[in-house]
Amino acid sequence: MMKVLVINCGSSSLKYQVLEMEAETLLCKGLVERIGLEGSVLKHEKVGMDRYTMKAPMKDHKEAIAHVLETLVHETYGVATGMDEIGAVGHRVVHAGEKYASSVRITDDVIQALQDCVSLAPLHNPPNLLGIAACQELMPGTPMVGVFDTAFHQTMLPEYYIYAIPYEYYTQYGVRRYGFHGTSHRYVSERAAVMLGKDVSEVKVITCHLGNGASITAIDGGRVIDTSMGFTPLEGLVMGTRCGDIDPAIIDFICQKEGLTIAEVNNILNKKSGVLGISGVSSDFRDIEEAATHGNERAELALKIYANKVKFYIGAYMAELNGADAIVFTAGLGENGILMRKMICNGLENLGVSLCPKRNEARGQEKDLSTDESPVRILLIPTNEELMIAKDTYEIITN
Repeated sequence: MMKVLVINCGSSSLKYQVLEMEAETLLCKGLVERIGLEGSVLKHEKVGMDRYTMKAPMKDHKEAIAHVLETLVHETYGVATGMDEIGAVGHRVVHAGEKYASSVRITDDVIQALQDCVSLAPLHNPPNLLGIAACQELMPGTPMVGVFDTAFHQTMLPEYYIYAIPYEYYTQYGVRRYGFHGTSHRYVSERAAVMLGKDVSEVKVITCHLGNGASITAIDGGRVIDTSMGFTPLEGLVMGTRCGDIDPAIIDFICQKEGLTIAEVNNILNKKSGVLGISGVSSDFRDIEEAATHGNERAELALKIYANKVKFYIGAYMAELNGADAIVFTAGLGENGILMRKMICNGLENLGVSLCPKRNEARGQEKDLSTDESPVRILLIPTNEELMIAKDTYEIITN
């Protein structure tokens, strides 16, 4: 029985899971926060047990991963008697550029390719690479696999990913639409095929990954046709703190009016915009919905703008796919946002989308939310990126 460790490194945090792959069973999961900062803490949950919390200085990702590995073989909270029981490590990596269209075993060439992509994802790839380096040092001989957020979208054709700017910016610098959340979109599209009783090659689905970061993808026969995020995760939908699609001339206009640098405006568009910027309340939709029920007009406006943008992309992708078998809602808001799902689906009846109000009263469970008569099925599917990473890792290592 192979156990796979899944690692997802952020700049100052680290999420992990261990899964037993024959039965695809979760054994434990955890989070390390404040890496390199005062107050570093590891929060570990073994299935069937209360959370175990450990506080200790962790100056870098290597020390954080060392504490994780110690916890995995802990007499009480661990899930392995020794590190030899961990058969492989799957690493989530945000950006692989055009290098890889699928998950790959990590080699020196792969690491070099990911380093070449640092300029495309300066906030994400460096900590991903640190996690890989730490695991290689602490777990020598254990095979490792890279699973990329961008890989699933590499089936897009040039007419969907090339920007209408001088072509040389693409050939020289790789400026094009890449798309993100690929592991999530791939997982829920495969689950959608199962729920529809069809092979993934036979279905057209529109997958809506709606969380603090959000994206929508049009998928035909398991191949991505189009996706809403672009060169960076800033393009596309209105999000928690990201603006999504805007007129690019706004950036220069704000710079001039506010006396700000491009970097400062870019920070505003990424961290102070979206539903937070519109509502002035929060980036959390629960807070915004609460404020809207108490008459906050800007909160209500934020909800309407968000729903309209999702609806816009669904309509566009219906056209690009020439119809769809299902629309999938996933991630935090997609899985739990009863009101938001209703707002999005309302008015799509002419496209064959009919939401059942009673069935829509659901959170965090696989469920068909459509009316019996709906030609397009509306599916709620909780995402499981970690399982997807573990499955890819297991398949690559065992084959």
